[in-house]
Amino acid sequence: MIATFINCITVIIGSLLGLLIRNHITDDFQNNIQSAAGFTTLVIGLSMALKTAFPLILLFALIIGGLIGTTLKIDDRIYHIGEYLESKTNGNINKSGSTFAEGFLNASVLFCFGTMTVLGSIQAGLNHDYDLLFLKSGLDGSMAIVLAATYGSGVVASSLFILIFQGAITLLSSSLSSVLTEAGILELSAVGGVMIIMIALSLLKIKDSKPANYFPSIILAPIFVGISPYITSLIPY
Repeated sequence: MIATFINCITVIIGSLLGLLIRNHITDDFQNNIQSAAGFTTLVIGLSMALKTAFPLILLFALIIGGLIGTTLKIDDRIYHIGEYLESKTNGNINKSGSTFAEGFLNASVLFCFGTMTVLGSIQAGLNHDYDLLFLKSGLDGSMAIVLAATYGSGVVASSLFILIFQGAITLLSSSLSSVLTEAGILELSAVGGVMIIMIALSLLKIKDSKPANYFPSIILAPIFVGISPYITSLIPY
């Protein structure tokens, strides 16, 4: 768990630096930062999504997972967790108005749903190899500066989500390593990339797609990869 703790610390430090910037910049400059964050996030998401080897699996995982997530209102529930955390700070931490919950939600999705999170956590749990998570920590800390300058202190709270989500994968790594194949992890990451693209579109004020509603797609993608050989074997040629 040491690498996960360090990841949380880098996000907190990056977020605090972002808050310092946020409190001393003009609205025009803040809009500039938000646009830069949006396009950078878009590039990250595209680089992940385009690595898919099975576009149909990606499509069906997103459709079915999105339907499940929308029914369960996952995005709204995580957003409400952000609102709850905001209320508990009693204004002592939050300087960002109504963007606290939005920052918590988007930062949590961005920092947790990718190849580095899954592979890094499994390597840390099985082999005590922390290199990938240390690299991720640096990247997350840098991105936290930009996100906190855009959304405010909700990004700080996303470190709790990292601790729970990434920590759980690390602790369950022995079980997950026997289930997740390399192809399954790749499609999981591709789904995460699409979710990150949704965050980018929100940052760019193009469309709010509620990315967290697609969280079940993260689970479905590697399952579909695993069962795809059995399905194709039933198709006559």
